[in-house]
Amino acid sequence: MTKDYYKILDISDFSTTDEIKNAYRKLARKWHPDVAGNTPDVIQRFKEINEAYEILSDRAKKTDYDKARKFYNYSSYNSQKQTKSYDKNTTNPNFKETYSSNKEQKKSSFWDEIFKSYTNNAKSEEIKTPKKGEDIYSDVEISVFEAVSGTTKVINMLQTQICPKCGGRKFVNGTQCSFCNGKGETSVYKRFKVKIPAGIKNLSKIRLAEEGEKGANGGKNGDLYLTIHIRETQNYKTDGLNILKNIQVTPDIAVLGGEITVSTLIGNVALKISPNTKNGQKIRLAGCGIKQDKKIGDMIVTVEIQIPQNLTDEEIDLYRKLRQLNNRGVV
Repeated sequence: MTKDYYKILDISDFSTTDEIKNAYRKLARKWHPDVAGNTPDVIQRFKEINEAYEILSDRAKKTDYDKARKFYNYSSYNSQKQTKSYDKNTTNPNFKETYSSNKEQKKSSFWDEIFKSYTNNAKSEEIKTPKKGEDIYSDVEISVFEAVSGTTKVINMLQTQICPKCGGRKFVNGTQCSFCNGKGETSVYKRFKVKIPAGIKNLSKIRLAEEGEKGANGGKNGDLYLTIHIRETQNYKTDGLNILKNIQVTPDIAVLGGEITVSTLIGNVALKISPNTKNGQKIRLAGCGIKQDKKIGDMIVTVEIQIPQNLTDEEIDLYRKLRQLNNRGVV
């Protein structure tokens, strides 16, 4: 056994999982080729650190490694005892050296092959095992009318995907991946056309299957989850399929009557104001509400009489005359 993973990470045999992780992070930052330099020695050291962490951070792999390491140390101790024994009983001065050398060479070769095969199989299994991509979460804002009647939204998402060249391993043939600059992942913009169903509730989630981050080794992509946020629309409220809206008219229109233009979901509509309309009076516009399931509501407008601002001298004189005519100067 030529590699002692505990020595590589500079930890003891009894280190905890957190201690192993902290030691790895510290060494990985120190020996990363972007920091320590992209030289063969640094790359080899960085590989050994990752290899050691791969074994010691996995409970099953660590158990197997500890058993093999303990057996190797025990065999090494017995080999030294046998060497001394043969040294006492032989008269050939070269016998001890030859026997010891052959035994150590066979034993070292034996365990090197075991761990070489073990780590290669583990890496091969990791590469071949399909891995599902990460899920992505985002938000979409819609109006209350869009929530009731349904709508379609186009959104652009910046997605992080596993590098297609290095497969997320950050290195290709021992050198830093040129496609992702050693990050192991790339970012791309993707456009989605999302259908928002009618009657959706606030904070509801819509799932777009396999529109998340790209899977590895043939694994499925992750999913995209969109959280719906319903925005309150200024000057509008809803009551089932009906839309409630306040409109402002000047005193002359309220008294004499007239016609104003009101914006609705189907466009601008002419609304007739009857003479002597009172403040707070309600007027119904049939068929100008929300459409849902072949049904359509109305728009109900509430009249608010608005006092004009920045009146001219002539207008003020007219209001004085009106007050005199109505004899309402004293309340």
